[in-house]
Amino acid sequence: MDAVQQEVTDIFLRTKALLQGHFVLRSGLHSGHFFQCAQVCQDMPAVERLGTLLKQKLGALPYDTVLAPAMGGLVIGQEVARQSKCRFIFAEKQNDVLVLRRGFTFRPGERVLVVEDVITRGGRVQECLAIVRQHGGTAVAVAVLVDRSAGQAKFDVPCLSLLEMSYPTYAADKLPEHLSRIPASKPGS
Repeated sequence: MDAVQQEVTDIFLRTKALLQGHFVLRSGLHSGHFFQCAQVCQDMPAVERLGTLLKQKLGALPYDTVLAPAMGGLVIGQEVARQSKCRFIFAEKQNDVLVLRRGFTFRPGERVLVVEDVITRGGRVQECLAIVRQHGGTAVAVAVLVDRSAGQAKFDVPCLSLLEMSYPTYAADKLPEHLSRIPASKPGS
């Protein structure tokens, strides 16, 4: 683990954003670990530091707008946009599908960075990428705090993460014995 990954891990542990137990993820998979980024997002100095680290990881990548899926990506997406001095918008659920509302639009070819807190399968990020294209923007990259997909989440633009933590996930009917003995909770993403 490099110094940045260790710092990010320490931030998640200090803010109690990395939980252990038995959790049902948004994807429907079960895990013994859960990243509750809402916990870290209460701590604005931590959010600012994570935004700085994510922006550094992006380097000189050009983008005009940051788009984040609600709820998970809102705080970190806005922080990356704030530090980048660019526009921030968000997609929100309507009938369990992400959509642009509130008059948000893209100019033709507008360069858009999608920012999310945690990905396991990357479903909400895929929805955001589709929204960008459907509305005439150009998706340039995806930036996430934590990629827990073990490299399985694939996008047609570069994906940069501060931390890759590949805790095992399980289908509900294939739980290991140690998890099956613990009542499952669904803390929300």
